[in-house]
Amino acid sequence: MSTAELLKGAAGLFPDEVVTSAHVRHLDLPAGAGRFALITLDNGLDHTKPTTFGPQSLANLNTAIDQVEKEAAEGSITGAGITGKPFIFAVGADLKGVELLRTHDDALAIGKGGHDVFKRLGALAVPTFAYYNGAAMGGGVEVGLHCTYRTVSRAIPAFSLPEVFLGLVPGWGGCTLLPNLIGPEKAISVIVENSLNQNRQLKGAQVFELGIADAIFDGADFLERSLVWTASVLTGETTVERAPIDRGPAWDAAVAHGRSVADSKVHGAAPAAYRALDIVEAAKATGDAALQAGFDAEDRALADLIMGGELRSGIYAFNLVQKRGKRPAGAPDRSLARPVTKVGVVGAGLMASQLALLFLRRLEVPVVLTDIDQDRIDKGVGYVRAEIDKLLGKGRIGQDKANRLKALVTGVLDKAEGFADADFVIEAVFEEIGVKQQVFAEVEAVAPAHAILATNTSSLSVTEMASKLKHPERVVGFHFFNPVAVLPLLEIVRGERTDDASLATAFAVAKQLKKTAVLVKDAPAFVVNRILTRFLGEIQNVIDEGTPVAVAERAVEPLGLPMSPLVLLELVGPAIGLHVSETLNRAFPDRFTVSENLAAIVKAGKRGFYVYDSGKPELDPEVAALLKQGDTVLTEDGVRARVLDAVAQEIGLMLQEGVVAEAQDVDLCLITGAGWPFHLGGITPYLDREGVSERVNGKPFLAPGVASVPA
Repeated sequence: MSTAELLKGAAGLFPDEVVTSAHVRHLDLPAGAGRFALITLDNGLDHTKPTTFGPQSLANLNTAIDQVEKEAAEGSITGAGITGKPFIFAVGADLKGVELLRTHDDALAIGKGGHDVFKRLGALAVPTFAYYNGAAMGGGVEVGLHCTYRTVSRAIPAFSLPEVFLGLVPGWGGCTLLPNLIGPEKAISVIVENSLNQNRQLKGAQVFELGIADAIFDGADFLERSLVWTASVLTGETTVERAPIDRGPAWDAAVAHGRSVADSKVHGAAPAAYRALDIVEAAKATGDAALQAGFDAEDRALADLIMGGELRSGIYAFNLVQKRGKRPAGAPDRSLARPVTKVGVVGAGLMASQLALLFLRRLEVPVVLTDIDQDRIDKGVGYVRAEIDKLLGKGRIGQDKANRLKALVTGVLDKAEGFADADFVIEAVFEEIGVKQQVFAEVEAVAPAHAILATNTSSLSVTEMASKLKHPERVVGFHFFNPVAVLPLLEIVRGERTDDASLATAFAVAKQLKKTAVLVKDAPAFVVNRILTRFLGEIQNVIDEGTPVAVAERAVEPLGLPMSPLVLLELVGPAIGLHVSETLNRAFPDRFTVSENLAAIVKAGKRGFYVYDSGKPELDPEVAALLKQGDTVLTEDGVRARVLDAVAQEIGLMLQEGVVAEAQDVDLCLITGAGWPFHLGGITPYLDREGVSERVNGKPFLAPGVASVPA
């Protein structure tokens, strides 16, 4: 079957494809370098709708290459190039279409179609050039790898091969071509390490430093300078030299390192990283036959993974973050939101100072901190200003902006002085209901009538916190996750009397803060902490009953979570973990226990279960001596089943209670607030796939095809 026929058949599977055109124009290069054909990828929309490759888009590029191939063969051009529309090169395959594929053959056709088109760029009778002018991801990066030379704009904000992050492999040449261009170690860093580190993006300068691009130019005149450079290459004035690739033991060592990275991140639970590494390993061989074998292996891996649950969960998770996260379910009309021109922060400890820094950087309005003594206030304001100086030192902001931001943050002892003209006041004080009620009473007495009173509580009732105020309707939960600058989630909690205007203002502020806001009901511990406390509580229970700590920890490795349960407990802090478990035990004593062992660890002042004397976590002998265990020892499978059953039960109950609108919001919270992997889809697709939802609740959380292969 010809490429054109293959793509025509595949186009029927993508009914809503946003089609990318491939325009060919000709220009005369400077310095007598001859006539040049430039292909521009453009979907006709602005930069907020990035260019993608579906079957019809690939067919359009194929047709453009037909023309360029003919011109190259007859000698009417000296070279050909490919670039993108303003700010966007191309961001890869059309994922909306991929999730509609139902058969292995259809998935194979998509992989083969991309290869058949892209590899023609490397087979032209003239040199080819890719000009990475803007964001380039996945297939957008790969189409450039098939060219002879590449340039990159210094202004590019995002360049990556994110496929492994989603549950795929770079399947249009990335796994085969990239290691042969920059070496396996660097290629594996881009393909596996960056993907598994929350889809870390490269900037233009890094693309050049890695050797992916042969030249780098500023964004303002990027294309013009790239074409001048192209002319110098074609005339022989510039010779592109690339470092030789070590195809000896270093190649094997790089692949082995990649496998250890994958093991540390997903523990064998998701296949994509391992499939990618298999292809990189085979790419050590040279020659045309080896190259085609690599492309064929990419096609097979793509098809297998497209038909697997991890990819469907990955796409589901991607859509949650990119779409649902930007249009929060249940949020009031944004027109009700009031402007926020000054922010007050009650408290000046580390959490309060982090919040002050975030509000300052994102809103660029006056931020004032208060606390119980001047020393604490000075320390909090000093922290914020020191962080601004760090940004200045790294070149992230200029001197004028640094001066302006530092001038905007102040601290005062008197709440009346600090908050009299504040529009939004957030408290970050001790997690005790009486303390928070007192703080809000003091703030209500001095803040304007329209000011939002926000609480960063992690588990206490927002309704109870507001119950003694004259105007409880303006109190809203505004729960951040640590570290504040890193984790995107913001649980916005509606108390029983919170009004729409206050809620709308909270969502508007969250958007300004660039946070992913999810509306949650005022229920104990809200979403993330409730699920994590049930999860950690069940781990603690099996340890208390007699299962060895190491067995309990290993049991959940197949989920590929960002860290083990007890390392997470250490990060949260045992005292906070104990406090939240006590809160939930009061609310739901039949499901949430308070571990005597955990209480003993907190009483002893231990930071967690582990010590790190050898550089690796080892059970602290002092903690081991504190543990009082029963004689019920479970296997890893037994622990995992019990933990997953508990989590499935808790999520089912939360949905019955209306804590969030849908299961999708639970997953969005876990992904953005706890770093749970995309390949799980958060958690509910995994529970559905493993049959846990059906076993515990009698039905799956999601409809067929939502995060799975359509029937």
